[in-house]
Amino acid sequence: MSQTTDSPSRTLAAFLAGLRYQDIPPAVIARTEDLFLDWFASALAGKGARQIEIIERYAAAMGPKDGPSTILTSRKSSSPYFAALVNGASSHLVEQDDVHNGSVFHPAAVVFPAALAAAQDLGKSGADLLVAAVAGYEAGIRIGEFLGRSHYRVFHTTGTVGTLAAAIAVGKLMGFDTNQFLHAMGSAGTQAAGLWEFLRDAADSKQLHTGKAAADGLLAAYLTRDGFTGAQRILEGAQGMAAGMSSDADPARLTDGLGTRWATAETSFKFHASCRHTHPAADALQVLMQREGLRHDQIAAVNTRVHQGAIDVLGPVVNPQTVHQAKFSMGTVLGLIAVHQQAGLTEFEQQALQDPRVADFRGKVKMTLDREVDSAYPARWLGRVEVETTDGRSFSAAVDVPKGDPDNTLSRPELEHKAAKLIAFSKAASDAEIGNIIARAWRLHEEKQLSELF
Repeated sequence: MSQTTDSPSRTLAAFLAGLRYQDIPPAVIARTEDLFLDWFASALAGKGARQIEIIERYAAAMGPKDGPSTILTSRKSSSPYFAALVNGASSHLVEQDDVHNGSVFHPAAVVFPAALAAAQDLGKSGADLLVAAVAGYEAGIRIGEFLGRSHYRVFHTTGTVGTLAAAIAVGKLMGFDTNQFLHAMGSAGTQAAGLWEFLRDAADSKQLHTGKAAADGLLAAYLTRDGFTGAQRILEGAQGMAAGMSSDADPARLTDGLGTRWATAETSFKFHASCRHTHPAADALQVLMQREGLRHDQIAAVNTRVHQGAIDVLGPVVNPQTVHQAKFSMGTVLGLIAVHQQAGLTEFEQQALQDPRVADFRGKVKMTLDREVDSAYPARWLGRVEVETTDGRSFSAAVDVPKGDPDNTLSRPELEHKAAKLIAFSKAASDAEIGNIIARAWRLHEEKQLSELF
């Protein structure tokens, strides 16, 4: 045990063990309620999707017929593990869940499914859930930053880091001490997985990444509660995650500003229903077309100046074959913006693959690595576009703070509108239920129990 005395992992675990509701600024608690509503609606939006129904059937076949935890899309009850699995998968399906820029990590899709399932099982309150979520966000974001840009080139950070973030959130609900958090992180980290190769095949793996991260993180915490041990330095150890999954890991990021810097509040909401790497350019193209009064058919070419991460993730998607793959196509997203003025759920479902004007515009778009944009990433996601018109004119536009970022965030009325649209999209709840879901989210800190979600 002496080797872990002064390790960054132990410092992080000690912070998590000592974190209390009263330690968290009220503004961060309120923002966590915002994040909860945004997640809940995103999870419900996956109802009826082929991928989610497959995972639901697996849960029904392999899990119990009932249990303490709710599968949101079907409203059936199950064990915490299978509820976390399905809800985690559903959370990430429509690409509307939150993202933290600096870690390139989607916390909600892994933290809330695990934490809610465990909170229902353990009889915890809304305030307990909020503290657990903050623990998962604060740790997960720092672990993502620690693993760095090199990790993200091959590994889907939400799948890998998400396993640890989920374990930490559940461990907080269980009242883990420092050593237990280290064991839970060890058991979670050794399961961490998620590779970007699926994008080339339009495969369904992204939902498996988040579902398994939430469920396996929960598994790690439940095992730890009963005395199961894990590697004490799974992050920075000689054969740990950084050694195998990163070439630029920075251990100082694990403890950056603990208790003073609230990374939870740095999390961004998604405005467009697509991969976050497309958002800065989408915002910039909207600004340019509105400013210059351009129609899509007046544009001959678009050059998006992007960071390397965008090229790594979006570059493989040249000719999207599915709606989900289209969300990772820069040309498709900008085509929806140009032709339909928005890239929302309905536009993707009805126009991304069907509208020949969008397909035509897709062929006009290219991505170019920009040194300024790349040096700012991932702390800042800058949008830069250059447009050539059919009559030979040239224009450019820049967006430094995409819609949804903390400095250009969604207000509570905007979040309510987004949530209502997400839930209505899949018909997962009635209008009255949507109103109740929103109202309960705003008073989550007062909820005494979480068993009846609708």
